[in-house]
Parts: sequence; C-alpha cells; structure tokens
Amino acid sequence: MADAGIKDKAEKKPQNVRVVLLALMIAMMLAMLDNMIVGTAMPTIVGELGGLEHLSWVVTSYTLATAASTPIWGKLGDMYGRKGAFLTSIAIFLAGSALSGMAQDMGQLIGFRAVQGLGAGGLMVGVMAIIGDLVPPRERGKYQGLIAGVMALAMIGGPLVGGTITDHWGWRWAFYINLPLGAVALAAVGAVLHLPRKSAKTRIDYLGAGLLTIGITAIVLVTTWGGTEYAWTSARIMELIGIGVAALVGFLFWETKAAEPVMPLHIFRSRNFSLMSVIGFITGFVMFGAVLFLPLYQQSVQGASATNSGLLLLPMLGAMLVVSMIAGRITTNTGRYRLFPIAGSALMIAGLYLLSLMDTDTSRLTSGLYMAVLGAGMGFLMQITMLVAQNSVELKDMGVASSSTTLFRTLGSSFGVAIMGALFNHRVQDVMTERAGALGSQVTQQSAQLDAASLAKLPEAARDAYQHAVSSGTHGAFLLGAIVAVVALAASVFVKEVPLKGAGPQKTEGAETPAPVGEAV
Repeated sequence: MADAGIKDKAEKKPQNVRVVLLALMIAMMLAMLDNMIVGTAMPTIVGELGGLEHLSWVVTSYTLATAASTPIWGKLGDMYGRKGAFLTSIAIFLAGSALSGMAQDMGQLIGFRAVQGLGAGGLMVGVMAIIGDLVPPRERGKYQGLIAGVMALAMIGGPLVGGTITDHWGWRWAFYINLPLGAVALAAVGAVLHLPRKSAKTRIDYLGAGLLTIGITAIVLVTTWGGTEYAWTSARIMELIGIGVAALVGFLFWETKAAEPVMPLHIFRSRNFSLMSVIGFITGFVMFGAVLFLPLYQQSVQGASATNSGLLLLPMLGAMLVVSMIAGRITTNTGRYRLFPIAGSALMIAGLYLLSLMDTDTSRLTSGLYMAVLGAGMGFLMQITMLVAQNSVELKDMGVASSSTTLFRTLGSSFGVAIMGALFNHRVQDVMTERAGALGSQVTQQSAQLDAASLAKLPEAARDAYQHAVSSGTHGAFLLGAIVAVVALAASVFVKEVPLKGAGPQKTEGAETPAPVGEAV
C-alpha cells in the first residue's frame, strides 16, 4: 500500500505542475492581451464616455502602473512568498478590470486602468518567478515555445478579439472578459500550487520603492509625451528628465544602504545578468517598434485591411514561435545556450536591415520573408534572456531577477516606440511636404499615422505622397533599430556559458552558480 501511495504521488506531481503552468499561461495572456483588446475598443469608448483629450491616459495610466509596480512585486514574492504575491496581483487585476468595465466617465476609467495596471505588474513577474521555482533551469527550455506561443497569440488575436467583443457585446466586455479567465487562473493556482511560505525579518524598502517608482514614472512619461504632447526640448520634458535622473541617482545611493533593497544591486555583479538586462532592453526596443510600424506600413502602402492587422504580423510571430521552441528543446537536451543570443542578435540586425529596404513596390511575400528573419532573431532572444538571468542569481533573488529583466524589456519598449516613432513622424512630415507641398503638410499636421478612412479621403496625389512618406519613415525607423541591435550583438559575445541545473558539473563562481531548485509542488 505504501508503495502504491508513493507511486500515486509521483504520478500526481507532474500533472499538478501542468495544471499550474496552464494557469500561469492564462495569467500571462491576460496581462499581454489587455492593452491590445482595449486599443481596438477605444474609439467606441470615447464615443460613449467622451473625454477625447484624455484618451492617451487610458493607455498611459495602465503602462505607468505596470512598469512602476513590476520590481516591487518581484521583491514582495522574494520576501513573503511567490504564491501569495501572485494571487494578490491577479485579484487586483480582476478588481481593476471589473471597475474599468463599470466606469461612467473618462476620469474613472483612467483611475481604474491604473488599478488594473498595478495588478498586471505582478502577473508577468509572478509567472516567470514561479516557473523558476517549479522547473530546473535546464528544463525551462521546454516551456519557451509555450511562453512564445502565448505572446504570439496575444499579439495576433488581440485586435481581432477586441473588435469582435466591441461590435457584438459592447466595449465594457473588453474588460469583463478578463473575469472568467482570471477566476480560472486564481482557482487553479490557489488549489494546486504549493510553495514554501516565507516570513521576512525586515520590512520592505519603502524609500527605495518610492524613488524607483518616481524614476520609472518620469522615464515612461518622457517617452510617452516627448514629441507628441510636448516638444522634446520643452520645459515639461526637461523637468521630467531632471526628476527622473535625480530619483534614480537617489535610488542607487539608497540601495547600497537599505537592509532589504527592493532591487539588490549585487545581482548586477553577475556579468551574465547585466548582459541579459542590456539584451532584454534592446529586444523590447526592437520588438514593440516593429509591432507598431509593420501593420501601419502594410495598411498604408500595401493596402492591407486594418481589421486583420494582427494577422499581418503572422510571419514574424510564427517564426518567433518556431525558433523559440527549437532553441528551448536544444537547451533542454544539451544544457548549452551561449550561441542563441549571438545568433538571435545577428538575425535581428539582418531582419531590421531588410525591413528598412522596403519601399512602395515591395510585395507582401517579400516583406513577410523579411519579417520572418526578424521573428527568428527574436525567437532566439525572448526567453533565453529570462532563462540566463534567472540562472545567474541565487534562488532567494529569483523574483527580483525576473522583475528586473521584465522591467528592462518594458523600458526598452517605451524607448523604442518613442524614438522610432519620433524619427518616423519626422520623415513622414518631411516627405509629405516635399511631394505634396502645403497640402501634404496639412494632411500630417495632426498625426503622421492616418487610418484607412482618412487615407481613402485623400486626393490621389496626396495618397501617393503619403505612401512614399510612410516607406521613408519605416526605412528610417528600422535602420535605427538595426543600429541599436548591434549593441545586443556586442553584449551577446561576452555572455559566459554557465552550466544550467542538470547540465553536468556545477561551477562555483559566486552569483553565476545556478541555485538549487527546491521542492515546489
């Protein structure tokens, strides 16, 4: 009987891990899908609630809250236990979703979106850190394809789901749809996940958390407002830069003295961790810039339908999914990964350069092949950065390692959208003025990104000028991305091959040594 009980327990454990991983994937999809669904519903929301002048804050408040809370969630998980922190973040996200769906004016919606963003900050970090607890580093490669698949599904399906829900159920269901999915994740994690409880002997670093929050908020606002709401050289932008720099300098100084720092600086002594932070930043910079400009190019220049904008990214996202699965399987089988960041960075540079060559005559097949090259590069990089970062710290710092890597990728995306967007807008306006004179300048005075309806109303000469302008803008944006991606390639060359858990004899070189993974489920 005893033997049978042991056998049952052994069979039950993998099944429980699969249930938990399914719940984690649902939670991660909630965090990634939300902005894309809401973005599609925004015109309908503004039509009912008004407040067009505050429209950008519906997205900005969510992004700010997510970025600012990410490192704090990671530290809370390390100090008090990951399960409790993760369940709390899901609960806050669902409360914010319900409140956003019930909003009666734009002010309420912006505030409730901030609540939702606070919860979202803990979702991605919680998923990555819990996987780090459940699965030894070498085995995590098996799940890279699953994680990449969730990301691809969110990017492709987000606009389609958002449009369908808004058209048939109303915009409020763009938020309510999170509730049943989140409830499944909450119940599964609460019932099946069993992690060791922790009891911190010191209090959380409130001053450090506050300084970091102010610094991140200032950075995100600079990248969000610069060149759009305010000129880059305006007093408001300069003030934000000053506040951000002062807060981050103060944060770095305080973290050397805090008893339990919210982001312990000793993790950056690991060469691999620091390099993965740089590569993650560049990957975020490139990926979200590509996601922004590729559909715009295909709709404006190649005449693709805006309704299927998510499907236009399928070559890039499909390649990312396939390559991520292959890289993960090789990592699991061999325990080696150093080649992947180098290959990924090189392919990313090549893909961005090829995309910069697109013009008004480039076919969809050709642009699809170029996107596939970029997607393959990102497939090598997306999950390897998290895997190596987690493998470079001790188990007690798993949460802050996961949150720091996520934060750098988030900040990279903010900078990428802002800088590539500023270059794109500048080129579009210059070319429109050159080709269409005063009419061209007037067409793009409000925005360099025209929707399909606005484009259809233009005279043929202005439409032709705009297509050339968009081609020129995407050329500049992607060429800049290729130049920035060289930094990732340079960083990848210096990555050191540290054995993953289960990949043979362990090295004992301080923080680079993989931490043992304890009993999780």
